[in-house]
Amino acid sequence: MAETQRQPVPRDDSGELDTATAFLSFARQCVLKKTDGLTEEQLRRVLVGSGTTLLGLVHHLAGAERVWFGHHVAGGADTGDVEMAVPDGLTAEEVLAGYRAAIEASDAAIRAAGDPETPVAIPVDGKFHTLRWVLAHMTSETARHAGHADILREQIDGVTGR
Repeated sequence: MAETQRQPVPRDDSGELDTATAFLSFARQCVLKKTDGLTEEQLRRVLVGSGTTLLGLVHHLAGAERVWFGHHVAGGADTGDVEMAVPDGLTAEEVLAGYRAAIEASDAAIRAAGDPETPVAIPVDGKFHTLRWVLAHMTSETARHAGHADILREQIDGVTGR
């Protein structure tokens, strides 16, 4: 089967922070790309026993962005709903816009921290991890869910590729 959504991984190797954010951005775009051209029903379609949906993955990742970058890195309130279930009343458009807004806010928090060695403002399990750790955690979390999104999208309409 042809990979109709394939794009190359980032080639940015200009510095630790630039490289880390390039790979996080790539993983985020891979998730968003899986939603392109799908209907509300397709985005909410349950295709696996766990009940995971494409829209649920996006909702979860938006909450994770808010928790890790907005709360832990920037020191804001913990406003992240990290559940996979999309609350009743939220449209697909609202969930996708929420993820994009969370990404924008996260990128601002990353830029404000500026240095991978910067400790988080709010400790994680009592430990002041660094921005580097949060970037690595969120990149792996987002990439893992991008893989889930790949499988769900292929089941919906056969579209493949990262």
